[in-house]
Amino acid sequence: TVTYLACSRIGAVINPLMHIFRERELNFMLKHGEAKVIIAPKSFRGFDFEQMITAIQPGLPHLQHVVVIDGQGPNSFEALLSGPEWEKEADAAAILSAHRPGPDDITQLIYTSGTTGEPKGVMHSANTVMANIIPYAQRLQLAAEDVVLMASPMAHQTGFMYGLMMPILLKASAVLQDIWEPKKAVEVINTEKASFTMASTPFLTDLTRAVTDNKTPVPTLKTFLCAGAPIPGPLVEQARAALGTKIVSAWGMSENGAVTLIRLDDPDERAFTTDGLPLPGVELKVVEADASGPALPAGTQGKLYLRACSNFGGYLRRPHLNGTDAEDWFDTGDLARIDAQGYVRITGRSKDVIIRGGENIPVVEIESLLYKHPAVAMAAIVAYPDERLGERACAVVVTKPGQTLDMSSMVAYLKEQKVAIQYIPERLEVRQSMPSTPSGKIQKFKLREELRDVAAN
Repeated sequence: TVTYLACSRIGAVINPLMHIFRERELNFMLKHGEAKVIIAPKSFRGFDFEQMITAIQPGLPHLQHVVVIDGQGPNSFEALLSGPEWEKEADAAAILSAHRPGPDDITQLIYTSGTTGEPKGVMHSANTVMANIIPYAQRLQLAAEDVVLMASPMAHQTGFMYGLMMPILLKASAVLQDIWEPKKAVEVINTEKASFTMASTPFLTDLTRAVTDNKTPVPTLKTFLCAGAPIPGPLVEQARAALGTKIVSAWGMSENGAVTLIRLDDPDERAFTTDGLPLPGVELKVVEADASGPALPAGTQGKLYLRACSNFGGYLRRPHLNGTDAEDWFDTGDLARIDAQGYVRITGRSKDVIIRGGENIPVVEIESLLYKHPAVAMAAIVAYPDERLGERACAVVVTKPGQTLDMSSMVAYLKEQKVAIQYIPERLEVRQSMPSTPSGKIQKFKLREELRDVAAN
């Protein structure tokens, strides 16, 4: 928090980075962003960050300063604080004034989580970020009296915007949980009287189970905003019963923040059947091809375009990938449908579409059904190549502890759900875990690559 406020004061751009990144990821991001200063802990979760950064620094020509929290020697935080107090020098005020950023200057660089491949550097200004946070907090009826629990990393837009910046704006309290441990989260909620949290679906599953198993209620937690993946209906029902908390579904991206949310007075069914209504100031359009075309009728799936003041300032050094047209419509890369009441349902990524012999397979609907299977903890439907049909669907699942799933039982289950035979996956892969981003999103491109390699061999 202090680093962000300091960067904003002097006109520097903050680039939060995930603690799970190692040499490969850091080399790319620090070079691409031309970082001049890096601040890192000496160690975290048993890993020596100082040693890693020291090893890669010679290959990073722009990196001038390394500051190590709890470190020793010239790179330590103590050494930095014991240096000359340049801000007290005669020309310091003039220097700070000259570098004071405007509201439209880039203040944040955050790398996409990489669900489609190499990450892109998303640039935001104070205006684009605040244009999202203000209506977001208003929709959720958050105020200074609230206590925000944030277990999502600050290097993810969820943590940065709603765990760091929003509490400052609201003058509310924030509790940051650096390592997710459900039982500890229950303790923190009750000790700090947390009233709001936001996280991905697995966090909601974990918290519900922890409260149920330990019979420890969380009466102060009013709202759990869940995003990043569809919320299974049974989970909403279980969470409501166990937590007594309003479950809010939402959709957003690093490029524009969480821009659709259900309302607090919406029926619970909205949380697992929709991804919410656009926030004030957000325009959405579902079209067949590009944004210049007419909006499709209500309930029709198409490509989702967005126009909003919260939309990002572009991708660093990759303007050709910005995906924003002359009318400021941004291609989200998502497929969606909007119902007659204006509620949005994300139905997949445009690259997730599986076309089997000319027939589009409704990927998200099949995944949602698999999530309802009692043996399934995680599920993803991805394409694999086929000479005759072009591609077929493969179900990749992680089962719950002590549970099993085979092809015949999966097919029988989907038939019971009245799924068209053409939509039923023709292959099943059961794994111990899924490749995923730090926020819990499944990296389908890695699954597709694995299946392509298997098919090629």
